Amino acid sequence: MLGLCTGSGRAWASHAIYVGNHLTADGGTMLGGTGDEPSSHWLEIVPRKTYPSGATIRAGVDARANFPGEFIEIPQVRETARYITMNYSEYEGFPAPITNGGLNEFGVAVRDVWSSSRRELQDMTPKPQRGVNYSDLSRIVMERAHSAREAVEIVGNLIDRYGYATYGGNSHFFADAKEGWILIEFAGGKRLWIAERVGPDEIRMSYPGYILEIPLDFAKHPDRYRGSRNFISFAVEQRWYDPKSGKPFDVNAVYQSGKGRSPAVKVIEERLRQRVAAGKLTLREFMDTVRDPLVSGDQNGYGQVASLRAGATRPDQNLLWVAATGAITTPFVPYWIGVEKVPPEYGKHRYLSSRESEGFVTKDFQIQEASQFAYVTFKRLMYYTCDKPEKFLPEVTEALVAFENQSIAEIPVVEGRADKLFAAGAAGMARDE
Repeated sequence: MLGLCTGSGRAWASHAIYVGNHLTADGGTMLGGTGDEPSSHWLEIVPRKTYPSGATIRAGVDARANFPGEFIEIPQVRETARYITMNYSEYEGFPAPITNGGLNEFGVAVRDVWSSSRRELQDMTPKPQRGVNYSDLSRIVMERAHSAREAVEIVGNLIDRYGYATYGGNSHFFADAKEGWILIEFAGGKRLWIAERVGPDEIRMSYPGYILEIPLDFAKHPDRYRGSRNFISFAVEQRWYDPKSGKPFDVNAVYQSGKGRSPAVKVIEERLRQRVAAGKLTLREFMDTVRDPLVSGDQNGYGQVASLRAGATRPDQNLLWVAATGAITTPFVPYWIGVEKVPPEYGKHRYLSSRESEGFVTKDFQIQEASQFAYVTFKRLMYYTCDKPEKFLPEVTEALVAFENQSIAEIPVVEGRADKLFAAGAAGMARDE
């Protein structure tokens, strides 16, 4: 409870929690977490889009970034997938809107998590640097990936070809109904990256994103590991690792801090393992984990839980639960990928978006601004709760859980009605359901 308003010594950075489908009550993979930024956040459902031949994407960072860079142009694909995401407006030198991930129509969930590279790598970063940034990678995966494994292939190929624009090191967590993959991108401009599969019987929390021991011949085990061709050889060249030592190659020790998991990770992973030892994990219990005061508080821009269920009869059934700000005082609200529009209370508002005061509100945006902003509403609740957390937090939690339990109970009913409408050829009415 102490972490609700003070941070309790935690780093201000996003996290991701994964539970494999063999460990869950509904047989689906679960991937949840937060985006921890102070800027304006809004929910967006991005439709499928087609692009002309030769279309490009502006990628990277500009000179304002803490590792200054120059933008590059990379090719866009002809058609992109539909996806749900929480966009946000500010991070130094990164062009808005920025995203940490979300869920696409193919049932691929994406979380972006900080993962600092060792100081020597950060110091090697070119000035200016060029490449795709963490938000570019999250968005491109949601636009293109049909599986978590394909997400790794997409990101690896982009870094190999165009480089990576860093803020000091980063990671992504990709998941689908069958498996998860952690991928770490490193500072330094050397196009270093490594990915590890997380299977259906595993629990993993990234805070920060970490990978520990890998085999020196990891490239011969593509079902478990993927990485850049220079991943081992560069460490040897820098004398950060001696292959003759007989010691295992510990990614975190060689290329990062060597500290591995944070204390909060160890606590939450152990709690989850104890829980699944007693019985399979429910969606309710997973939401409670993402809401835990160890990781949820004032630093959260939003919270997400992706429920990746196998056997969905159509893409429209892929489901993302979204908290408009820190889930500790904000309800998770379900959004199916087939939903056509976002309620105005959860859409983009001017609050905390820089330079908005330089212009007037346009007529087409006035009704949006007329609505209450859910981010602000639940931030107010958070700060009221912070005033007397021992008294108010139990009451707030009880109300949130009751609301979510009702939503969880209604999922089969809503999906059943939608199925009947789809079967009747009334897809538009089904998506309004």
